[in-house]
Amino acid sequence: MKTDKRMLNHERIHILQQAELLVVFFYIWYGAEFFVRWFQYKNKYVAYRNISFEREAYANEKDLDYCKRRSFFGFIGYI
Repeated sequence: MKTDKRMLNHERIHILQQAELLVVFFYIWYGAEFFVRWFQYKNKYVAYRNISFEREAYANEKDLDYCKRRSFFGFIGYI
């Protein structure tokens, strides 16, 4: 089970992603990418885990300093 700090850091990463895409575009992209991944993997959970936003957040949630040094549009590297 995740620790509170780890979970909060995961969500902090999502907040940065949302801010970069002005919230609305984050959710449009998130939904579109989910459906593309669902079609690709034929499994909802695998699709969810492979959304670029989630890949970035899961990959860096243990690094509590990640948000301080994260590059703008950092999720692009996880597509």
